[in-house]
Amino acid sequence: MATKVVSESDHRTGDGAQPVDAGRRRFLTITTGVVGAVGVAGASVPFITSWMPSARAKLAGAPVTVDISALAEGQRIIAEWRGQPIWIVKRSKALLDALPTLDGQLRDPKSDNLDQQPNYIKGENRSLKPEISVLVGLCTHLGCSPEMKAEIRPEPFDPNWKGGYFCPCHKSKFDMAGRVFQGVPAPTNLVVPPHYYENDTTIVIGVNPKEGA
Repeated sequence: MATKVVSESDHRTGDGAQPVDAGRRRFLTITTGVVGAVGVAGASVPFITSWMPSARAKLAGAPVTVDISALAEGQRIIAEWRGQPIWIVKRSKALLDALPTLDGQLRDPKSDNLDQQPNYIKGENRSLKPEISVLVGLCTHLGCSPEMKAEIRPEPFDPNWKGGYFCPCHKSKFDMAGRVFQGVPAPTNLVVPPHYYENDTTIVIGVNPKEGA
């Protein structure tokens, strides 16, 4: 039903117009107040809804299955697990060969901080399969999302760049295994989430290999 808009002319007397009695005037005033209250309530609905857990949020801790059959060298698939971006990258042999040459420039080259990856992820590759890297795509400084710079070529932020991730927000750098460079704000390596291979082309994020067996 359409809402009538009451204008000033509806309240004037004289020239044949009937005066608005006090009872009607009170009705209009109350009606206007009610409409205003409904408007405020309507405006608040999106905020209230946002406080309630969505179905997506309820499932945020569930494992995520990712098909990597179409993943080519130098490419990245971005999945989501627990509200975090998960980067799955296929690294070339050249990128893998460059990893050992960077140890002297890194803060934690051997990934000794066990909070940053499962204990079954070892070595410079930080991966279950050498060519496939699985990382949480959030900088360990302030949670920004670094840019992937997967080519071995000079970059403005590093003339000897061997591929990796660069966070333009605060200039943190990570290699293609997610290992953090020295002298940058990020304190630790990028996190490797728990995961396992269901088969050669399927990764399950959020579950350790023994749990998935």
